[in-house]
Amino acid sequence: MAPFLQVEKLSKAYQADRPVFADVSFSAQRGEFVCLIGHSGCGKTTILNVLAGLDSATTGHVFVDGREVRGPGLERGVVFQNHALLPWLTVRRNIAFAVKSRWPSWKAAQVDEQVRKYVELVGLGHAIDKKPFQLSGGMKQRVGIARAFAIEPKLLLLDEPFGALDALTRGTIQDELMAIVRRTGQTVFMITHDVDEAILLADRILLMTNGGDTPGGYRPGGLAEVVRNPLPRERSRAELHRLPGYYELRNHLVDFLVSRAKAA
Repeated sequence: MAPFLQVEKLSKAYQADRPVFADVSFSAQRGEFVCLIGHSGCGKTTILNVLAGLDSATTGHVFVDGREVRGPGLERGVVFQNHALLPWLTVRRNIAFAVKSRWPSWKAAQVDEQVRKYVELVGLGHAIDKKPFQLSGGMKQRVGIARAFAIEPKLLLLDEPFGALDALTRGTIQDELMAIVRRTGQTVFMITHDVDEAILLADRILLMTNGGDTPGGYRPGGLAEVVRNPLPRERSRAELHRLPGYYELRNHLVDFLVSRAKAA
């Protein structure tokens, strides 16, 4: 079966002889959750922006569902670390703005039904007519997630969406994201610095190295390893550390970040 997401030999260079990364290739099947881990500066967000059509690679290609990505599109939903809500609009209207962009022919009642469905899914029914300044950081991120899911994208792209949240809120939203993804069968590509977050959420984890100077000359960053998560897919935060294979997987990822992720 052809991959749903296919990334072929991506590279990005702001200076021709010192590309940030080079020859990055990977794929994802429909319904798969893929996480990308690496240190700051390795090009993770650039790769996500290329997938979103918000940036272009120096070389290489990205295909989603058999079509090459050549710019932004509503078949791809993006959630950034900062929620990017329109501050003058309520939760309802922030999400409705996206829904109307996706289905311009829908009547107001259809739009509102779609909005309510996803607001309820992230547990914000009580706040649907509040504006962003009336919401906590965690609630704003929930709105961003609801907005991304409400346009029913083929591919969901997450750029460290929980990085600025406290541990308790982060854990709660991780659980909600897992539940939604399982319910919708969504294909997800996510960037994270958090090893345990990747183990909890991902089916496969991509390990990325930083570029840098080495005794043999400059070496661009790239994809060092693809790790399949061996833990049962129906896992929870509370039980994660009790699952056979958890510590071996965690130690492998931490070892990569500590000793192998940076050019040497």
